[in-house]
Amino acid sequence: MAEGGGEEKATGTHGSTPDVFISYASPNSAVAETACEAMEQNGTTCWIAPRDVTPGASYAGQIIHAIDAAKAIVLILSQNAVSSPHVLREVERAASKRRPIISLRIDQLPLPADFEYFLNTSHWLDASTGDIARVMPRLIAAVQIAIRTPAAMPAGASTLRAPVPAASAGRSQKRTAIAVTLVGLIIAGFAADRLRPFGRRSAAKAPMVSTSASAPTATIPEKSVAVLPFVDMSEKKDQEYFADGIAEELLDLLAKTPGFYVPGRTSSFYFKGKQIALADIATALKVGHVLEGSVRRSGNRVRVTAQLIRADTGYHLWSETYDRNVGDLFKVQDEICAEVAKALRVTLDSGPQQTARTGNSDAYILYLQARSVFQLGTKTGYETALGYLNQAVKLDPSFAAAWADIAKVRVRQWNGGYLPLSETIEAARGAAQQALGLNPQLPAAHLSMGRVRYMFDWNWRAAEVDIKRAIELDPGNGDAYRWASYVAGALGHFDAGLTLAKEAVQKDPLEPLNYEQIARLNYRTARYSDAAVAWRKAHELNPELIGDHYIVDLLIARGDWNAALARIEQEKGPHYYDSALAFYGSGRRMDSDDALQNLLLHPKDPSGIAWVYAYRGENDRAFAWLDRAYLQHDTNLTDIIGDPILRNLIGDPRYNAFLRKMRLAE
Repeated sequence: MAEGGGEEKATGTHGSTPDVFISYASPNSAVAETACEAMEQNGTTCWIAPRDVTPGASYAGQIIHAIDAAKAIVLILSQNAVSSPHVLREVERAASKRRPIISLRIDQLPLPADFEYFLNTSHWLDASTGDIARVMPRLIAAVQIAIRTPAAMPAGASTLRAPVPAASAGRSQKRTAIAVTLVGLIIAGFAADRLRPFGRRSAAKAPMVSTSASAPTATIPEKSVAVLPFVDMSEKKDQEYFADGIAEELLDLLAKTPGFYVPGRTSSFYFKGKQIALADIATALKVGHVLEGSVRRSGNRVRVTAQLIRADTGYHLWSETYDRNVGDLFKVQDEICAEVAKALRVTLDSGPQQTARTGNSDAYILYLQARSVFQLGTKTGYETALGYLNQAVKLDPSFAAAWADIAKVRVRQWNGGYLPLSETIEAARGAAQQALGLNPQLPAAHLSMGRVRYMFDWNWRAAEVDIKRAIELDPGNGDAYRWASYVAGALGHFDAGLTLAKEAVQKDPLEPLNYEQIARLNYRTARYSDAAVAWRKAHELNPELIGDHYIVDLLIARGDWNAALARIEQEKGPHYYDSALAFYGSGRRMDSDDALQNLLLHPKDPSGIAWVYAYRGENDRAFAWLDRAYLQHDTNLTDIIGDPILRNLIGDPRYNAFLRKMRLAE
C-alpha cells in the first residue's frame, strides 16, 4: 500500500475480499501497479491504494480491513519501504494476522531490525537487477500457492520458503526416496530426535490411497498449551539456536507440570517458518492456548519476550518482557512457566527440575548449539554437535543432560553409518551411564540408555525397563512412547506396540515417525490397508524423511507384483532388492536372478540378501546371510518377527534358533 497521500487519489473499491493486499511506498507505485496488473490478469484479485480506497471513509480503517481480509500480502521491498512507518505498520499487521508475506525486493537494501523481525520467515523474490518482468511469473506462482493452500494443514502446512532438507534416514543401504508432487503442498522438512533404529526399510513414499491416518479425536483440554519456536531478534540473526533452545526448555518444563497437556517438540516446531493462523495451529495440535515469543541477545545480555494467547478468541492472557544476564536464563524460564500456569490456573510442580539445568551459562550455550546442529542430521552436524557437547561437559562435568545427548549423538553416528560399532558402542554406553549416575531422575538419561540397550545390546528387556522409566518421569514424551513401541514390535507384541505408537501420536501428533511405526506394525500383522493409510500420513508430514520404498514392500507382501514392478520402474537408480523380490513373485526367475546377483556384488545389506533368499524359498542361503547380518549387527533384524517376506522360514528349526540367539521369543 502507498504510504500517505492516498486519500485525495481515491477512486473506488475493487472488492471487499481480495486475494492479495499490496504494500508499497509511494516512490515504488509503478512497480506495485505492474505487479497488481500481472496478478489480476492471472485471476488473483488485489487490493491496492489509492485505487481501492473509498472516498470519505476512514483511510486507516480501510487498510486494516483489507489486510485482515486478504489471503496473502505482497510487499514491494525497497529502501523507500523500509524507511516508511506506514509500510512497517502494514507488515506488522499482516504478521500479527499470520498472513503469508511475499516480498518482491527491488533494490539491494540492508533491513532494519523491525523489518527483519517480521520478514524472517517470508518468501523473497529478487528483482534488484531491475528486470521486473522476469520475476513476475515467479511472483504469480508464489502468490497462487499462498492463497490456495488452506491455513491449517496438519498433514503438511503451507509455507512459501524452500523446503529445508530433513535429517537423512541414515545408513548406506537405504533406498533413495522418490520425489513426489503433492498438488498445492510445499512442506518444509525438519529434523528433531530422528534416530531411526532401522536401516534398509526405513524410507517410504505415500501409498496412493484416499484416506489418511490421523490421531484419535479428542476434546481439547482447557489446560493445554503449545509452545511455538521463539523468534530470533538479535541484530546479526545468529541466535536461532538460542531462541529454539529457550522455547524447548519452556516446553519441557510445562510438559512436566501436572494438569497440563503440552504437544511435543516436533509437533510444535513443525510450524516454524510457516505463516499459519494461531487458531489453526491450535486446532492442529489440539490445544486451547499458544505460547510464543522472541529472543534478542547482545553479548551476555538477553531480552526474552513471551505472550500467552487463547486460541479461540485471540485474546492475550498474559505477556511480559525480561531483560537479564544469560546466567539468569533458567530463572526467566521458571518465571514464564509460573505465569503461564497462573494464567491457566494450574499449580506448578514444586519438585526438582529434570531439565537441562547447569550452573555454567557457557556450558548451557554450547548445549543449545549442539542440539541445533544435531538436528541437521548430517555427518558434519553430528561431529559438530559432539564437539560442542564435549566442551560443555568439560566446563561442567555434572551436566547430566549434555552427557545424555552425547550418548544420543554416538548412537546416531553409528546408525547413520558414519562410524563403526567399535568406535561408538562403549562411548555411547559410557555417556548414558554418566548421565544416569549424575541424575537418575533425568528422563533423557533413561531414554539414552534405552537406545543403547536396544540398538547395541539387543537387550530388549533392559531397554524396556529404561524406556518405561523415562515415560514414568516424563509422561508427555512422545519419543519415549515410540521407542517403547519399537521394543514391543521387536518382541512381537504388536498390539501393545500399536497402543504405544498411538499414544506417541497423542503426545506428538505431527511427528511422522510415530505414524511410520504404526505403519510398520500394521504391515507386520498383514493389516495392509491400515499400513498404507499410516504411511501416507507419515509421508504427508515429511516427504523428505518418509520416502517411497515401503509401498513396494506392501505391494509385494500382498502379491501385487506387477504394481510393485511398475512403481520400481518409476524410481531413479538401481533397486536390486525390490526387483529381486517382485520379479520372483511375478514368475520372472531369470530377472530375479540378475537383480540378486547385482545385490550380491555390493553386499552392504546382508539382511536384504537374506530376505530375498527367504522369499525365494532358498532357506540355506537365507540363514547363512542372516548369520552374516547378525555378526554385522544389522539393525533390520529388529523387524524379523512378523515380516511377511520371511514366511518361508517359519517352521524351519533354524528360525527359532536364530530368534533365541537374538533373545527374541520363538
